[in-house]
Amino acid sequence: MYLSRFLSIHALWVTVSSVMQPYPLVWGHYDLCKTQIYTEEGKVWDYMACQPESTDMTKYLKVKLDPPDITCGDPPETFCAMGNPYMCNNECDASTPELAHPPELMFDFEGRHPSTFWQSATWKEYPKPLQVNITLSWSKTIELTDNIVITFESGRPDQMILEKSLDYGRTWQPYQYYATDCLDAFHMDPKSVKDLSQHTVLEIICTEEYSTGYTTNSKIIHFEIKDRFAFFAGPRLRNMASLYGQLDTTKKLRDFFTVTDLRIRLLRPAVGEIFVDELHLARYFYAISDIKVRGRCKCNLHATVCVYDNSKLTCECEHNTTGPDCGKCKKNYQGRPWSPGSYLPIPKGTANTCIPSISSIGNCECFGHSNRCSYIDLLNTVICVSCKHNTRGQHCELCRLGYFRNASAQLDDENVCIECYCNPLGSIHDRCNGSGFCECKTGTTGPKCDECLPGNSWHYGCQPNVCDNELLHCQNGGTCHNNVRCLCPAAYTGILCEKLRCEEAGSCGSDSGQGAPRTAPQRCCC
Repeated sequence: MYLSRFLSIHALWVTVSSVMQPYPLVWGHYDLCKTQIYTEEGKVWDYMACQPESTDMTKYLKVKLDPPDITCGDPPETFCAMGNPYMCNNECDASTPELAHPPELMFDFEGRHPSTFWQSATWKEYPKPLQVNITLSWSKTIELTDNIVITFESGRPDQMILEKSLDYGRTWQPYQYYATDCLDAFHMDPKSVKDLSQHTVLEIICTEEYSTGYTTNSKIIHFEIKDRFAFFAGPRLRNMASLYGQLDTTKKLRDFFTVTDLRIRLLRPAVGEIFVDELHLARYFYAISDIKVRGRCKCNLHATVCVYDNSKLTCECEHNTTGPDCGKCKKNYQGRPWSPGSYLPIPKGTANTCIPSISSIGNCECFGHSNRCSYIDLLNTVICVSCKHNTRGQHCELCRLGYFRNASAQLDDENVCIECYCNPLGSIHDRCNGSGFCECKTGTTGPKCDECLPGNSWHYGCQPNVCDNELLHCQNGGTCHNNVRCLCPAAYTGILCEKLRCEEAGSCGSDSGQGAPRTAPQRCCC
């Protein structure tokens, strides 16, 4: 008997071990992952990490302006030419295509003449600040691979902040501050990326390099991605293996180049002088002709293709992974915790392919509610261990006590078990049946036992009514209080005020002033 048990266990673990070995088929698939890079010889394949090709990400974004009515042209208005406050015959009219400047012109094909651009309303409400938020959203995590470049048709703003979000716009962090005077605008000493190093590459800086007013060639603002890459890969990015090694081991560095949204906060337009010319406010506004954002879908190094379908970017996951970012193992491939792939090829890197779990080998299904299984030799079977999402059972197919099956959810849904929420005062216990109905105490009803049956009222649970002024009347002028007792006149007592108080005391004589005890007021007989 013991020998047969040993052989059963041994056979199971031999099967598991064979799956867990990094045999050539698994790594051969990883060897096929390659990335296109640009060298002095041109565009070549670099056999490194599994990741989609870098591309122009502005093709996939959605843009939002705040305030939403800040774009010029509604109503139509005139504005002054840049650098010439006396030439104010330019027009912006949203109803005329040739004179309109909508937000989508920040991302159209450049090279046309005259150039196309988005433009804000003028600073006609000075001294109220002229501030605009431009939010770029992808509904997908992306990794930046090149400089962010913003080309202004107007002068570059005197004050601006570039911000990023990693959680789809719920929270924001500054990427870089821009100002003509960093100390005055943001209480920061001015710096440039050249002042940084490997150790300070994640520092958030304020730069005055891109905030000159009206001078020639003063239209472009950069957020330098490649200059930060160069601290690890060298000035011409020839040693990408060094950069990839840092990205493999430093999550903060990976996150620094990762975004779901970008936000351009324009805080003060280009003034070009010390004081604002209040007689020519039509010369102050923001205008952007082009925004460039290059990057790739973040697929956690588990995909080489990212598709755009139904206005949504999605990784085509490999290595037995799944999810929008390939951020988890497929069902039945949870033999070890999920991990992102490596930027480096083997033997220095690994694809971290998800491997089959013991549960799938032992023909056991946990419906995604457990990452661990255990072999029970006495039963010659595999059971799920530490079921999550309020499930229980050998295969995590049942709900814990106090929860019931969500009929609208599949068995592998994280919300398959819903809390009963039985009312603790009205139910016998906190468990419910498979439909979510609780077992109610006497006089109580409702799916959650939080309602009273007729003839009962809620008072720390459902209690039978003593009186209700409908069927159970208080007598002799008494009044019903909260259905739990009758408030009787001074001469009467009893549950329904049906007794003379003197009767209980045995003092209902002719001299008591309350009449003869046998001829007391008539009582209700209904």
